[in-house]
Amino acid sequence: MDQQETVVLDRDDMRRTLVRIAHEIVEKNPDGRLALVGIHRRGAHLARRLHEIVSGLVDTEVPLGSVDITLYRDDLTTRTEVPVVNATELDFPLAGRTLVIVDDVLYTGRTVRAAIDEIFDYGRPGRIQLAVMVDRGHRELPFRADYVGKNIPTSRQEVISVRMDEVDGRDEVAIVPSEGGETAGAGAATSAGGATSAEEATSAGRATSAEEATSAEEATSAEEPTSAGEAAGRETADRGSSASTGADR
Repeated sequence: MDQQETVVLDRDDMRRTLVRIAHEIVEKNPDGRLALVGIHRRGAHLARRLHEIVSGLVDTEVPLGSVDITLYRDDLTTRTEVPVVNATELDFPLAGRTLVIVDDVLYTGRTVRAAIDEIFDYGRPGRIQLAVMVDRGHRELPFRADYVGKNIPTSRQEVISVRMDEVDGRDEVAIVPSEGGETAGAGAATSAGGATSAEEATSAGRATSAEEATSAEEATSAEEPTSAGEAAGRETADRGSSASTGADR
């Protein structure tokens, strides 16, 4: 392990955090019309762990799905490398359900936007919420998480590395100095295994100042980020004005 990195959550911390988030999800959604949808890659693994806990807290079946947002990225046409696309699995009815999107790190908000776009291509959920292990700030789109494991203020010269047994052989969250500094955009969520989180992959040209990195609870102005559920609700209302039914696109 790099001597410069700082571990902020270990295995037990991550387990306790997931248990807390699971209870918060159940308490906030008493109707039981829940489904969990993880964003590949680590978000999908976190969603599976949350699913196990949530399923033990409710009497109704909780569907589990996953999405790969690669083809919905807003920088897809500017990327030079060949994208690796994982399977999207949403094989249950979305209508009327509360979908909880699960990801490892909330950063610019661009991955959340892409995930919502993809979900609406499959159907119209009743509402969408967002659960993340880490919110590191630096939002570029107006989103905030409904459930946050840990708010970690960061600079753009730092990387938040969420490591999981399924991918990296251990469970921990670490802050790692970025070798590329301000130009590190696309590598800003690189794990010990070299995998990059789509949420952290933003170019230096999109960078905003570190002073804009406010946590979800601290945003109070008229430009306060909306939660994923609020944004999805607005998109549902906009799409509902058309004559189309089912998937809006």
